[in-house]
Amino acid sequence: MAPNAGAADSTAESYKRFKSQWMPGDVQAALDWFSTAIMSRSSFLQASTLLSSFLALTSGQTPISSSDGGWSTTLAGTPTSFRSVFTLPASADQGVDQIPNIYDPEAVNAQDVCPGYKASGLEQGDRGLSATLTLAGAACNVYGTDIEELDLKVEYQSKGRLAVSIVPKHLDASNQSQWIVPEDLIPRPQAEDSSEGTDLKFDWGNEPSFWFNVGRRSTGDIIFTTQGTKLIYENQFIEFVNSLPEDYNLYGLGERIHGLRLNNNFTATIYAADVGDPIDRNLYGSHPFYLETRYFEKGGNGSKTPLKQSELQQPSLGYDSKPTGSAYESRSHGVYYRNTHGMDVVMKPDHLSWRTLGGAIDLFFFDGPSQPEVTKEYQKSAIGLPAMQQYWTLGFHQCRWGYRNWTETREIVETMKAFNIPMETIWLDIDYMDQYRDFTLDPVSFPPSGVKEFFDFLHGNNQHFVPIVDAAIYIPNPLNASDAYDTYARGNDSDVFLRNPDGSQYIGAVWPGYTVFPDWLSSNGVAWWVKEMVEWYKEVPFSGFWVDMTEVSSFCVGSCGSGNVTLNPAHPPFSLPGEVGNVVFDYPEGFNITNATEAASASAGASSQAAPTAPTETAATTTSYFRSTPTPGVRNVNYPPYVINHVQAGADLAVHAVSPNATHQNGVEEYDVHNLFGHQIINATYQGLLQVFPGKRPFIIGRSTFAGSGKWAGHWGGDNASKWAYMFFSIPQALSFSLFGIPMFGVDTCGFNGNTDMELCARWMQLSAFFPFYRNHNVLSAIPQEPYRWEAVASASRTAMHIRYSLLPYMYTLFNDAHTTGSTVMRALAWEFPNEPQLAGVDTQFMLGPNILITPVLEPQVDTVNGVFPGIVDGESWFDWYSGERVEAEAGVNTTISAPLGHIPVYVRGGSVLPIQEPGYTTTESRNNPWGLIVALSTDGTASGNLYVDDGESLEPESCLDVTFAAMTGQLKVNVEGEFKDTNALANVTILGAPAVGQVKLNGETIDASKVSYNSTSSVLKLSGLNDLTSGGAWQGSWTLSWE
Repeated sequence: MAPNAGAADSTAESYKRFKSQWMPGDVQAALDWFSTAIMSRSSFLQASTLLSSFLALTSGQTPISSSDGGWSTTLAGTPTSFRSVFTLPASADQGVDQIPNIYDPEAVNAQDVCPGYKASGLEQGDRGLSATLTLAGAACNVYGTDIEELDLKVEYQSKGRLAVSIVPKHLDASNQSQWIVPEDLIPRPQAEDSSEGTDLKFDWGNEPSFWFNVGRRSTGDIIFTTQGTKLIYENQFIEFVNSLPEDYNLYGLGERIHGLRLNNNFTATIYAADVGDPIDRNLYGSHPFYLETRYFEKGGNGSKTPLKQSELQQPSLGYDSKPTGSAYESRSHGVYYRNTHGMDVVMKPDHLSWRTLGGAIDLFFFDGPSQPEVTKEYQKSAIGLPAMQQYWTLGFHQCRWGYRNWTETREIVETMKAFNIPMETIWLDIDYMDQYRDFTLDPVSFPPSGVKEFFDFLHGNNQHFVPIVDAAIYIPNPLNASDAYDTYARGNDSDVFLRNPDGSQYIGAVWPGYTVFPDWLSSNGVAWWVKEMVEWYKEVPFSGFWVDMTEVSSFCVGSCGSGNVTLNPAHPPFSLPGEVGNVVFDYPEGFNITNATEAASASAGASSQAAPTAPTETAATTTSYFRSTPTPGVRNVNYPPYVINHVQAGADLAVHAVSPNATHQNGVEEYDVHNLFGHQIINATYQGLLQVFPGKRPFIIGRSTFAGSGKWAGHWGGDNASKWAYMFFSIPQALSFSLFGIPMFGVDTCGFNGNTDMELCARWMQLSAFFPFYRNHNVLSAIPQEPYRWEAVASASRTAMHIRYSLLPYMYTLFNDAHTTGSTVMRALAWEFPNEPQLAGVDTQFMLGPNILITPVLEPQVDTVNGVFPGIVDGESWFDWYSGERVEAEAGVNTTISAPLGHIPVYVRGGSVLPIQEPGYTTTESRNNPWGLIVALSTDGTASGNLYVDDGESLEPESCLDVTFAAMTGQLKVNVEGEFKDTNALANVTILGAPAVGQVKLNGETIDASKVSYNSTSSVLKLSGLNDLTSGGAWQGSWTLSWE
């Protein structure tokens, strides 16, 4: 979690440090409790009040101030000393004040002053070409030192993939890490055996300086061109520019909260940052990949010019009209920039400028020409296929920052059950830790003595537990032997922590106080982390890991703990939620309309809280910005001359993060690999879970990700807020991560920061039920938001969860498809229906796989929602999930859909067969329940689908079932392949869009009429009670069902 902004408390706070030899057990236990309370993220003021009361009850004296700023008293006749808890000053996390280059009126446009390069020494081969690029004039050295000679290599790697690499000609051990991404960290796509028949074509020229094009042979259109621009290649700044068509449709370039289609006057900054989900700014992850889609007229005489939005006119098609087919077609391609440095991707109406703080140019072009083909090739060749998830991870997860002890946590589990709201997994935030130290339990609120009872209860219900684990490791106070911390000691002995340039240990600050940070490039770093996980599992039987603060976050600039470790433990340089000055008064948009009295009270509280810190009027002043100037041949890694539009204060790369000059064991500077920390800790955690659970699929949810993290982990959207806007943006967030190869995505449902309300939470619980990762989570001291807190939310949740749990076999099959082919789980309408350009920007609806359409309500106080039914122009049909009736809608226009509170519109695509299973309270129960099928016939009476079944957990299952469904001419044929044994019977089959029905037969045997129900008005045929006909198991062999 990112720190919730609050007033920093610069005064010292007190906590207990015993210096007595003996105390009565009850007094000792009570003081232990107070110590924990004081060091927890709840208000110190509350704890100190309780401590004063306790002192009175134990005949303690009035506290006496000590000379060192602490205080002492006598408890039960024993002198006891308390020392001050040091609070990091707010200034510890303040850096220099810079102005991002894109806003700097004094910024030099490198395109205007730099000479570019000239190509020479061309060598051409069967798989591509190579050349030398030489500066075309005097060096400009505008944001670094120009590199005089470069090597260009172009490689046709496969039929649909082209690589363009530009690196300095003179590389050696002294500068290799500045330019080249190690392939053991981020694999580089490799050439396949043959590139014969490639459709991509590379062209280049030297006038007025070197440029290149990548185009398609088949159509002649240019998908990437730098013509008319200059290549700038310096030791801390690389820029190249590619032209784009007007009204371009670009997707990706994450991570950020933004609409699905990127704006054409927008800067996408890529630099991992611990920040609470601002709109349009760089966030936790780094994904330098984009998908571009261009639309053309069908049969447009081979036109190479993409259509502009103003030129698109899709004719409306009434429900009873005959589909005429779309007048358009599309072609998509992908671009991956394999670079780990911070960068600005500056988008303008007709071009895009890539500006990076270092590294090489290592570009990969994916031909497509459809979105599925682009993303499949990107994953298969470049970043790896997504991890297959265990079946249980698709259940509902409940969490919050603020569960106080084992008893309360168990009560949450029990209350969810009492309200019959399915819950698969309970999560804990850092509350469970001993003073926020990884791999520990709080000895009072989450004592080891309570572990067995809690986990016997949880596992006895087939439920799971996932804890948060942070990236930073507490460094103990060397003056206090009782502050020893074994995890640090073992890591220190193994030399696994980041260093300063002078070789000393880099010491930042996070939740527990001053901390160190694992060095994933060190020889022992991963092994140390794995061992800590293995040992901790013996104490706490977790089911997966939630890794947080992995950007990597630090609450101060530089190695602020150097020389200050004797102040540990320490309080962060800001107030925690619920502490004085940071009480949570925020509510969703529209709360004042539905809850006027509460809203007025919250508003008054917020105003009162803000008053003491409100800025006073001062005379206008001119801000003075720090600007770094290049030093020939020397890199300034802390303050690079080009300032990216970084989200942190002053655009300072060292604010709220480990500084760029932190140094790894092998000499690599953090500047060059900052964006990989989250990716690497995910990998280390993956290795750890393989050791803890040999042969089982690891379950990891990580915050900071890089291209390729999806092969190990899922991701959640971070510290969003309880606002309708954040629910709205959760859809494009999820769809973007589909492009990035991380399908296991979800957000903090009902919102993390701020207070939610009944209406927002009801709508959001229903929306998230159709996201792959489904979790409710919120911030410390905000109102509770478990779904049972409001009856309307409980009811809405049960409704949506019933659909989700029914569809778990379908979702699990989608994940297997993603894992084996690179297909997407959540899909944008434009990707699934590529011939409808009106869908290019639609991100208020989405597809779950190819066959489920979700149209959620995303605004307050409404009972309808507008949504488009895609594909109708090409003959698609849609059925209402709830009634089974065919939807009456026109092509290419919004339809107003009834959506009262508690109802989320869900539609089934005609032509699909959906495998379903009777929902249970847990996924274990669900997997033991009877099967069902929904057959949604297309307008020509056909349908198809598939089902994948295995044991739900094995990394390499010994056996599986692949079931395919094909319906036509009044028959459904089911073909079963594989050896996995599933003995659950088939209970129900529902056929949507069925014409008049004759005898219904299973494998030629007539089904009793009592099991058959047909509604001629809705054309829905329902077969129920089939269990006895398939008692050996629905998939024990192939079979045929007929109904005409």
